Amino acid sequence: MRTEALDRVGLVFTLLDANGSGYLSSEDFQLMSDRVVAAAKGSDESAKRAMSAAFAQYWSTLAAELDTDRDNRVTFEEYTACVLSPERFDRTVEQFADSLAALGDPDGDGLIERPVFTALMTAIGFGQANVDALFDAFGPDAHDRVTVATWVRGIKDYYGPDKAGIAGDHLVERAGA
Repeated sequence: MRTEALDRVGLVFTLLDANGSGYLSSEDFQLMSDRVVAAAKGSDESAKRAMSAAFAQYWSTLAAELDTDRDNRVTFEEYTACVLSPERFDRTVEQFADSLAALGDPDGDGLIERPVFTALMTAIGFGQANVDALFDAFGPDAHDRVTVATWVRGIKDYYGPDKAGIAGDHLVERAGA
């Protein structure tokens, strides 16, 4: 497992801990879902429901795989064991990636404009400079858009335990680093 993957997952754990309790719970995923859906101003209700369902599935997968004592909490160590195991988490990441990218493409043209991308990523909690660096790493076109497929692939790569030097690493690095 790569250090870069652990750094990426550590950041996501911190962001998903929306209530700041130090562990993940269903409440965190509901709070995160509400924030992201609220940021998707141009998206239709179907895409918003799909995103909410993806957050619910994310929590359900973690709870089913990791919450063996049924205390409705997942620690960082437990989280890392699941999300960096493709055989346990790939389907959940795929659903999450597809749903988030669909929110980013409210007009359905297969392209995500920078302002929409930025609104969703900052709603998740990523820093503005890091979001800009990620978008730039995706290679936007002359109209400052990236393809849905590029973003979906980027999200899936982010959770890859053997991935390094990927666009998603910009979310972990400090701006200008």
